[in-house]
Amino acid sequence: MDNVFISMGSNLGDKIGNCRKAVNEIAGFCEVIRVSSLYETEPVGKEDQPNFINCVSQIETNLSPHKLLKKLNSIEEKLGRVRHEKWGPRTIDLDIIFYNDLIINESDLIIPHPRAHLRRFVLEPICEIAPDFIHPGLDSSVLELLKLLEDNKGVVKLDEKFTILQQ
Repeated sequence: MDNVFISMGSNLGDKIGNCRKAVNEIAGFCEVIRVSSLYETEPVGKEDQPNFINCVSQIETNLSPHKLLKKLNSIEEKLGRVRHEKWGPRTIDLDIIFYNDLIINESDLIIPHPRAHLRRFVLEPICEIAPDFIHPGLDSSVLELLKLLEDNKGVVKLDEKFTILQQ
């Protein structure tokens, strides 16, 4: 089984519900090992939109990276994601952050996620569930990468507990 970290974010509709639904959809075809707490985060890239709810799930899967990406894209579509604006609002965004220690750089898939090490809303949830995970391209733990970020605003851990529904 392959060890994968998936980030998710939502800033439209029932944001917490969208993240919960996404995790439960993922649990239908792989094993969800851990899910971070939920975080409310300010938007990045395009700031004139609602705040996001973000979290990270650690999964184990037998799917190849490309097949996993297709499954995640179909979940996004099922949950109402419409791709019309880069960094625009969305019901759900699912990104493969790490897939074992693989490094893939293709037009349709880049792993590790190219901006993961710069995003507190990705690193903080991963640190909560796997602080010692080593970023394969940078040879540093996610905790070390988080400590390097100067900006510590815009990411607030929520008290909301994350539960996975039984399939």
